[in-house]
Amino acid sequence: MAVYPTYAVTIVTFNSARFIRQCLQHVFEQDYQALDVVVVDNASSDETPGILRDFEHRVKVVYNRDNVGFAAGQNQAMALSAADWWLALNPDVRLTPAFASSLLAAAQMDSAVGSVCGKLLGMTASLEIPAEPILDSTGIFFTPTLRHFDRGSQTSDQGQYEEFEYVFGGTGAACLYRRLMLEDISIDGEFFDSDFFAYREDADLAWRAQLYGWKCLYTPRAVAYHVRHVLPERRSSLSAAINMHSVKNRWLMRIKNITADLYARHWLAITGRDCLVIGGCLLGEFSSLRAFAVVLRLWPSQRRATDEYMAAWFAAQPVSFPAGSIAQILNIQRAGSHD
Repeated sequence: MAVYPTYAVTIVTFNSARFIRQCLQHVFEQDYQALDVVVVDNASSDETPGILRDFEHRVKVVYNRDNVGFAAGQNQAMALSAADWWLALNPDVRLTPAFASSLLAAAQMDSAVGSVCGKLLGMTASLEIPAEPILDSTGIFFTPTLRHFDRGSQTSDQGQYEEFEYVFGGTGAACLYRRLMLEDISIDGEFFDSDFFAYREDADLAWRAQLYGWKCLYTPRAVAYHVRHVLPERRSSLSAAINMHSVKNRWLMRIKNITADLYARHWLAITGRDCLVIGGCLLGEFSSLRAFAVVLRLWPSQRRATDEYMAAWFAAQPVSFPAGSIAQILNIQRAGSHD
């Protein structure tokens, strides 16, 4: 078996009793074991704490007295391991046995890769895998309106994402992050921005990583299953808290990351979307109005990427770039391991 750098699995739970036992079981079934498995529970009121106590002999568990959110919880978890890589994982994800090793293998091909994501397929809330594979995410992309989506989301897997590609970023449901990158792009010691609480924090991190010159690599060989709860078309059925954070984080992400050049290129599309968001809050989604009062902090832009490079990622259709000979190198490496 190939020897890769160390990695830790970091999971944040909140009333995750339906998923967490199976999630951890599949983590322990990986063909390349994690140095650490860390779970931060955000004051769950269901059976989650009791389930986690069954795993305390194999897992580092932190029981928060309050729900501090996904972003802060992940920062807590990552601080408890000295691994070279961190696999941020949602409790409603089921990994296939070679998921982690496939991500790590791809990561070794380019020292500029700061994160690696795999092919996530859909899974039902009852943890059933559909007979026809439905894509959940093959990386995230941004549109000129500053909206971000998962590539291939809710479409049938017809083999359209079987190449190694550089993408904008990976979904926080299951993404591998290089320790050196997170230390490089952290702000006030935070990797994920705790002000986001939940939702869009993965897109914010991906955008910041791009500004600092780090790449995100997609590998189709790392396959996992995910129960997707938040989709744009389900907004009306989501909680008021989630929708408020979605609105708030749209502006936080822009304040932190957008450059004058990018705004100049897409100001009309951005303004049009802004009007729709503000209008929606004023005309119906009143609970989200407080999002504008929360947006108080501003950070100066810090980056290494050029305007042209950043502008190339914002397009109406998903953007990706070929990863060169990575697949060929991995095939040679795999063949050599059997000699």
